[in-house]
Amino acid sequence: MDHTSVVALDGVSMDVHRGEFLVVAGPSGSGKSTLLNLIACLDQPTTGSIRIDATEVTQLGPTELAELRRRKIGFVFQTFNLIPVFTAFENVEYPLLLQNISPGERRQRVLEALASVGLSNRADHRPDLLSGGERQRVAVARAVVHRPSLVLADEATANLDTHNATQLIELMRALNRDLNVTFVFSTHDQRLLDRADRVLWLTDGRLSHETGIAARDVRAAS
Repeated sequence: MDHTSVVALDGVSMDVHRGEFLVVAGPSGSGKSTLLNLIACLDQPTTGSIRIDATEVTQLGPTELAELRRRKIGFVFQTFNLIPVFTAFENVEYPLLLQNISPGERRQRVLEALASVGLSNRADHRPDLLSGGERQRVAVARAVVHRPSLVLADEATANLDTHNATQLIELMRALNRDLNVTFVFSTHDQRLLDRADRVLWLTDGRLSHETGIAARDVRAAS
């Protein structure tokens, strides 16, 4: 039997700067989601290294990786991944339950996170009583409630209509600006590409080129 090895990412080398609003773009199957899963410490690379705040995460064990994710990383999924029997408040609170934070501080942080995404009046609603845009905003609140330094968003606007997608992008841009949270997206949504500081383009698992505000400025000046 022939065994064919599939290389999801091949020789990708990149830096993400603190406070950046970065998009990883490319066609389906180019490796975008795999790259985000590696940065999120959900997958392990077969070769190479990944550093988050100078920590070499490929050297960490499962318990240390889980602790790193709890402290430093938030994740926004394409399909929301909310717990259906939990209210919006309880969904946002869940990451804090893993951090031994007092009930009073948990409540304050959750209410602040829900307010930051415009959902203070929906705190007691379960996901089935929320619109798609509201569910994704709950997911964003959950991603930032534990005050991570990095939020990863995998095709976060893919299941939203134009109005809700635009609102979500502006919301995340505001959180990026106001809280200095670093955002890394995988997407082919042109609206997100237009709002990014930089866009890294993947093709067949390889980093093909880079575009963005700085690159456009260089071309304009040349």
